[in-house]
Formats: sequence, C-alpha cells, structure tokens
Amino acid sequence: MGTESPHKKLEDNNNTLTPSTVDEDILKKQKEIDDWLPITSSRNAKWWYAAFHNVTAMVGAGVLSLPYAMSHLGWGPGVVILILSWLITLYTLWQMVEMHEMVPGKRFDRYHELGQHAFGEKLGLYIVVPQQLICEVGVDIVYMVTGGKSLEKIHSLVVPHKHIKTSYFIMIFASVHFILAHLPNFNSISGVSLAAAVMSLTYSTIAWTASVHKGVQSDVEYGYKASTATGTVFNFLTALGDVAFAYAGHNVVLEIQATIPSTPEKPSKGPMWRGVVIAYIVVALCYFPVALIGYYMFGNNVEDNILISLEKPTWLIVAANMFVVIHVIGSYQLYAMPVFDMIETVLVKKMHFRPTRTLRFIVRNFYVAATMFVAITFPFFGGLLGFFGGFAFAPTTYFLPCIMWLAIYKPKKFSLSWCTNWICIILGLLLMTLSPIGGLRNIIINAKDYHFYS
Repeated sequence: MGTESPHKKLEDNNNTLTPSTVDEDILKKQKEIDDWLPITSSRNAKWWYAAFHNVTAMVGAGVLSLPYAMSHLGWGPGVVILILSWLITLYTLWQMVEMHEMVPGKRFDRYHELGQHAFGEKLGLYIVVPQQLICEVGVDIVYMVTGGKSLEKIHSLVVPHKHIKTSYFIMIFASVHFILAHLPNFNSISGVSLAAAVMSLTYSTIAWTASVHKGVQSDVEYGYKASTATGTVFNFLTALGDVAFAYAGHNVVLEIQATIPSTPEKPSKGPMWRGVVIAYIVVALCYFPVALIGYYMFGNNVEDNILISLEKPTWLIVAANMFVVIHVIGSYQLYAMPVFDMIETVLVKKMHFRPTRTLRFIVRNFYVAATMFVAITFPFFGGLLGFFGGFAFAPTTYFLPCIMWLAIYKPKKFSLSWCTNWICIILGLLLMTLSPIGGLRNIIINAKDYHFYS
C-alpha cells in the first residue's frame, strides 16, 4: 500500500521538471526580455558614444539661460556657483561611473538598480524612481517648450508680419518625436545624439561670439535688477535652479554606461570615464564663455534666452535657433529612453504583456503626446527651468550619488572622502530646498497674465 511501482516512479521522473531546467527557462525568458528592453538590448558602444551622449545630456537649452542666471546672482556668487557646480557634478559623475560595476559579475544598468543596492529593494525604488521620473519627464516637457519657442523665433525673424500661436510650434516640434521615439535603444539614437552634441557646441559658440561682436551695451548695468530686496532674493533662488538645470546629465549616466561592453579585464568604467572627461571639457567650453561674456556684454538687461538679446545679424540668430531645435530633438530622445525602459519593463515583467512592436508603438506615442500636451499647457520657459532645476535635478545630480557612496563604501568618519561627500550633500540639500521657491514664484507671476492655449 505504501510502495509505488518502479515504472510509475520513472514516469514521474520523466514528466517532472528539475530545478535546473526551470532556472534555465527563467534565465532564457529573462534574457529575451533584456534583449528587447532599450537599455540592455545593445552593449557594443565605444567610448566616444559616451562622450557625445553625455554632452547631449548635459549641454541643453539651459546654457542659453546662464547669462540671465548670472544677472540675478551677480559677478562674485555667479562665478563661484558656476565653478563649484562644475566640480561637484564631475565628482558625483565619477562616483556613478565607479559604482556601475562595484559588485563583481553584476552591472547596475539603471539608476534605480544602484539605489536598490544602496538602500534596499523597496526603499531604493521609492527614493530613486520618483526623482528620476521627475527629472527625465521634466526635461522632456521643458525641451518641448524650448523646441517650440525656438521654431517660433525662427518664424518671427523670417516671416515677421505673420503671427502663429506657440502651441502650434510645439506641435510641429513634437511631430518629429512621434517618429524618432520608435528607435529601439541608445545605440540606435547615437547618430541623433552626435548631431545634437555638435549643435550644442555650435550654438553655444554662436551665442558668445555674437555677444563679443555686438560689444558692451551703452546702458549696461551689473547691479541686481529687482527693485525690492524680496525680489532680489527670489531671483537669486531662481538663478540657482537655472544653474542646477544646466548640469543635469546624471539621470542617464548609468544607462549610457550600460551600452558599453565590459569584461573583468576591461571594465566599462575605463572608456566611460574617458568619454565623461571629454564631455566635461566640452561643457566648460560651452558654459563659461556663454555665461560670463553674455553677462558682461548685456548686464542685467539680458533676456532669459541669450539668443533673444542677440537680434542681429538675422541669419545668424536663425541658424543658432535651428541648431537649438536639432539639439533638443536629440536631448529629448536621450532623456526619453530611460522612461521608455521603465514603462516597458513594468508592462512586460510585472503586467506580463508580450514584448511586441505594437506595445512599444502605443507606449511611446502616448508618452510623446503627454509631454506635448503639458508643454502646450504650461509654456513658462524660465520658470520651468528654475522649478525643475532645483526640485528634481539637485538630488539626482548633486547629492544622491554621495549618499549612495557613503551607504555602500562606508568611508572612515572625517576622512577626505567622508568630508567631501557631506559637503556635497549639504550644498545639494540647500540647492534643492531654496531654488524651487524662486522658480515657483516666477511661474505664478507668469501665470497671472497667461491664457491657456492662447
């Protein structure tokens, strides 16, 4: 009664899957999904891909607002904040590159994966994902507005007698993304990213050389423009956000590094760091001349987009605005890719949708349409930069990598590493707390006179 026939036992053995075959099936399915997802589908990037992806991610439309930020910060604080931001963000970027493969045999391909390793499975997600989404979606919305306004500026210069609503120009700009959004992964947008990186250097050079050509304005003043102390303080805080926005490339750093091949003998951090150093040299060549020369020539009368202050020669300003449009097309795609990856990961891994082209088509078109709708609804360019710059970019760029470093490596108290990280954390927290106040005030002031879809 208690025994089974040998034949029955053999049958069961033949029909039962062993743990190893189950594991193999799970791993195979996991690999198929990873090969389909945008971040992990292609790992054959070269170091120069990292260079121009980082330039595209970092040198955005924010560079054009730096002279305006300088007019609110003043010479002394402005120069110090620009240099400090450059140094701190280079340091935190180095930390992220180092942490990408700190666990032997494992790669943290996404920002939130590193967060989960540092803070735990659930807490890591809760800390990093909201911040990263605010950054990436926020950038894409701001770039929708920037692209639309740059197209509007081109139109007003070429056809000065005919006025068309900004909303329509934002729609024209968005139409490009309804096509480009279907490029599957980072390596497939490398051509777009290279064009964007070249354009960013070109329009930055145009901005400062045209300023030099125009010369110091006769009525130039370098004092604070606001008539009240309160206004000066609020403007100062907004300018902090503008600077934070200008150095906001960290949200896509691990995702860019994930595309570089890696072996134990040749880890990806070597070529990635080489690309980052080149990118940061380009960033310095773009930012410092535009900020300092633009402010020196126009003083506190400079517009929140330096190209608006440079009205002539017309052909040059049209060309510069066209370069801005091409650049923000590339930047939009670069920041959208990790968002696509997050949405597609949730749909395929958690909700068990099949990884198909149809799914990708629906998800990406919906995302482009959503960012376009928000951009048309709230096109306050300067205020948006200040608000998103402080609220979202300060944590992910200035101090979250430092907190992760302290949590993982646990450097000795009061050692150089410990002190450096805590200084970055304190400065980053101040930036995060103070700059959105100014940005929000500017949005409220602009909203008083703004009529939706006008």
